[in-house]
Amino acid sequence: MNNFNELEWRSVALLRLAGYGLLLLSLFDYINIFTPPRFTNPVWEFQVMGEMVEKMPVPLIGFAFVFFGKDAYRKDLEEIAIKVLSWLALVLGIMFLLLIPLGVNNTLRIDNFNNLQLNNQLNQGLAQLQQVNDRLSSATSDAEINNALRNFNFQGRLPEIKNPQELKNRVLSDISNAKKQLQMQTETTRMNQKITLLKNSVKWNLGALISGVLFIYVWKLTNWAR
Repeated sequence: MNNFNELEWRSVALLRLAGYGLLLLSLFDYINIFTPPRFTNPVWEFQVMGEMVEKMPVPLIGFAFVFFGKDAYRKDLEEIAIKVLSWLALVLGIMFLLLIPLGVNNTLRIDNFNNLQLNNQLNQGLAQLQQVNDRLSSATSDAEINNALRNFNFQGRLPEIKNPQELKNRVLSDISNAKKQLQMQTETTRMNQKITLLKNSVKWNLGALISGVLFIYVWKLTNWAR
C-alpha cells in the first residue's frame, strides 16, 4: 500500500492538509451564503445559487487534494473521513443538478416580478402626468391656468413665457414628451434587466450542470474509498 518515500509522503500530507482546510473554509462560506435563510424568495434563491456556483472550485480542489494518493498512509479515522467525503461528493453533485430547474423557475419568477414592478412604476408616472394634463386642459381662463400650474408645483421649472395660454400649450406639449420619454426609459430598463438576468441564468445554470457532473465524477473515481 505504501510505495512513497519520506519526501513524497510529506508532499502528499501537505496537499491533504490543504484539502481539508479548503473544505472547512468552503463549509463556512456555504453557511454564510444560507444565512439568513429566505426560502421561497426567488431573488434570494437565485443569488444563493449564483454564489454556490461561483464558489464551487474551492471545494472541488479540496476534494482533489484530500483524495490524492488514494489510501496510502491513511489511519483508520481518516479512512472513515474519506469514505464520508466520497459520499458527500455524490450528495453535492445531485444537489447542484437539482439547482438547475430551481434556477430556471426563479429566472422566470424574477422576470415576471421585474416586469410587474416596472409596469407599476410606469403606470404611476403616466397617471401623475395625465392628472396634470387633464387639470391643465380643462383650464380656460388665465386664472385657472395659473392656479393649475401653481397646484402642481411647476414654479421654477416652467418656460419663460408670460402669456398663460401659450404657457399652457407649451406645458401640455412637454407633458406629452415626458410620457414618451418615460415609456422609452422604462423599456430600456426592462431590456437591460432581461439581458442581465438571462446572462446570469445561463452562466449559473450551466455552472450548476458542470459542478454536478464533476462532483458525481469525483464520487465515481473514489470508489476505492468506500
